[in-house]
Amino acid sequence: VQLQASGGGLVQAGGSLRLSCAASGRTFSRYHMAWFRRAPGKEREFVAAIGWSGTSTYYAESVKGRFAISRDNAKVTLYLQMNSLKPEDTAVYYCAAKGDYGLGTRTYEYAYWGQGTLVTVSS
Repeated sequence: VQLQASGGGLVQAGGSLRLSCAASGRTFSRYHMAWFRRAPGKEREFVAAIGWSGTSTYYAESVKGRFAISRDNAKVTLYLQMNSLKPEDTAVYYCAAKGDYGLGTRTYEYAYWGQGTLVTVSS
């Protein structure tokens, strides 16, 4: 599966953004999906994951209650709604897909990656 992330931009602290990840192919619904991010000078870190059907989700503690991951299998698209953004949310955000069992939080568990979209939160 090929992934294309979009929706990043510059936003003030407290604002909102919605990221999208468009997938190619008809097998999108077979993949568990996730968002990761990499802040300047830091390692790539897990943000949120969602199961193939959309009923199971998991979030990093740092974004729980502020971010919401969702998917539309008919539109073969993954989303990340980000609210109450903070300057520390500034990062390049990546979408990723894994085809085997269970939601994962480690980068090595995901075989397919999008190119990333930059989110900058100003204070």
